[in-house]
Amino acid sequence: MRRILATLSPLLLPSVLSAQISTWQLGGSGGLAWSASDSVRIFIDFDSVPGAIQPIYLTSAQTVFSHLDNWSPWKFPREIGYIDGQRPRAWKRGLGDSRTVHNATYLIDGDSTTYNPPSSDLRNFDWFTFDVAVPVPATRFGFFTPPRGFRSDGTPLADDAVPAFEVSVATEPDPEWHGHNSYARIGPLIANVAENLSPTVQIDLPRQYVRFIRWRRNESVLDPTFVLQENSLSGQARPGTIGDFELYAHGVPQRVLYLSKIIDLGAEVNFGRLFWSATSMRMADGTLIPAPEAAVGLRVEVRTGSDQDPNIYREFDDKGREVEVSRQRYEFDLKESQGYGYVASDRPGVRASVAYDEDNWTFWSPAFTASGQPLNLHSGSHIQIKITLDSADFDAFTRLDSLWIEQAPLLARQIVGEVARLDDPQARGLTEVALGQATNFSYDIRADFATSERGFDALRIRTGSRVHLQTLAMGDPLVPVEPRRVEINDDEFLIELPERVHAGNNAPIRIEFTADVFVFATTFEGEAIDTATESLPQPIRGGDATAAVSTNSLRVLSAQGGRVNAIQNLRFSTPVLTPNGDQVNDLVQVSYSLFRLPASVPVELRAYSLDGRQVAHLSFAPQASGPQRLSWDGRDAQGQLLPPGLYLLEVGLQSDGISERLLHPLGIAY
Repeated sequence: MRRILATLSPLLLPSVLSAQISTWQLGGSGGLAWSASDSVRIFIDFDSVPGAIQPIYLTSAQTVFSHLDNWSPWKFPREIGYIDGQRPRAWKRGLGDSRTVHNATYLIDGDSTTYNPPSSDLRNFDWFTFDVAVPVPATRFGFFTPPRGFRSDGTPLADDAVPAFEVSVATEPDPEWHGHNSYARIGPLIANVAENLSPTVQIDLPRQYVRFIRWRRNESVLDPTFVLQENSLSGQARPGTIGDFELYAHGVPQRVLYLSKIIDLGAEVNFGRLFWSATSMRMADGTLIPAPEAAVGLRVEVRTGSDQDPNIYREFDDKGREVEVSRQRYEFDLKESQGYGYVASDRPGVRASVAYDEDNWTFWSPAFTASGQPLNLHSGSHIQIKITLDSADFDAFTRLDSLWIEQAPLLARQIVGEVARLDDPQARGLTEVALGQATNFSYDIRADFATSERGFDALRIRTGSRVHLQTLAMGDPLVPVEPRRVEINDDEFLIELPERVHAGNNAPIRIEFTADVFVFATTFEGEAIDTATESLPQPIRGGDATAAVSTNSLRVLSAQGGRVNAIQNLRFSTPVLTPNGDQVNDLVQVSYSLFRLPASVPVELRAYSLDGRQVAHLSFAPQASGPQRLSWDGRDAQGQLLPPGLYLLEVGLQSDGISERLLHPLGIAY
């Protein structure tokens, strides 16, 4: 795991940022209070260190269950927005039940006077599953009878021990059992007791990560005869009443979660870099000490939007069509499509789908594991933060003191862009290209202004490959103009405009360039820049930038069907490597193109003699789709020069789901 540094450069602190750039902050001194800004918290300690959050250090002084709230009695909770691992669950039998006599959450609430009465359904033995949302370092599981009350035959409930039971545990959900509703052990057994007379049961186990516990009442020789008789209609409940279950742990959960509320920033802003201040800690002999080498980590995800809700809610109309409604109507006025004893789908007054509002909200960012990284998210007036504190050590954790994000005023009320092939501008919403072939593109940009935005005078476009810039045009009608400056890099280019675009000079812009595309689907992301101030770039949104183009998008798709080789166009700078030290062909430059990679992948170089023996193997840093190169000096991994001769040189990719190689002959002479 990535080690988290406890110190930050003063240059990165919010107090010294440019006047154009302010910060939005959670925690620390002057930031929003962690405890007042959360919507989901799983084992988060707000109290130990004022202004900071850290995992709860679990001990035998308090049950694990008592640290959690908002329990669901359903295996698949029906509330809007349920996400696995963000809410604890306690369900009875296959799917759970919210009715009082079957609600499993009454058995983990810390109140032994609330319980499920013994079942008189003698055909099925009860079983319960408890999900604490994340793995915890469990040390003991137990249960006990209610302290007062009587069975119908006069037996005190305090003496009504469960005659037989079994308990199994699991660290994560497995489709083999989580995807089915019939009883199955979920993992290793920690108890399988055939005869029990004790009203209080405690099961010790070696400290281990546990997320799920499944308890089942089994048949026992201690059961009365009527329980053992198949199809008994005695009407009597089987022996065994449970007042509460308990789970104890010692140490830090494997991960804990903090999910902020959707927070209104008060105005739409551009976002810059994400920072945090954090410290790695360890519990040693009851004392917390700094532990910079601890196996702990921190992940932060962010999404931004322009309103208070990232979802779209729908109901059915009288023709079975889905129509949009408010969240309040969806939650409080509409029926679920299924309930106890009825199915009412596709009818008025029934809930239809919930969809993500892609027009007004970004998707969650990739997880950030290092402070100081740019967010690369669209501007927005609302923000939500998801923080995961990871630990691979029972006694070590990350303390997060504060988190802040750069923000700055908009450069324009809105900036939209639209990309298309020059030879196919009316592409019916899709820009399709052939993989690896040079394609001529147009990139149209249009800005909308209120009165206060400063405007911009430069653009950065990310294409994923090196481009050849053809034309910059501005105005209405478009007229070719000379850019002030152009900077072309391997995967993006920057172009400074000859004049500032602002409310009083809002000229449409078109950039024409040639580029290769090496992945099946990519987005030519862009941003507008104000070089005159230390403001933040404003992302360009895909949309209707010009009537001359119909894609309304920055997406580019591959039109090539069938299988595409991940490595293509393998070329050597010389057919013969001559490592004589004369600076002539002492190195061979290996050039190639990588296609359709979802992320950067490690690259390997192997050399084989003609009899098939591997004589050299070198590993290189991960590379992404696009033109790539590496160099080789004819030496193996130990630095030994290979003997003169003819070899087969192999470039290969090795990663989960991707294994490909390409061979080419190379001579070595000296």
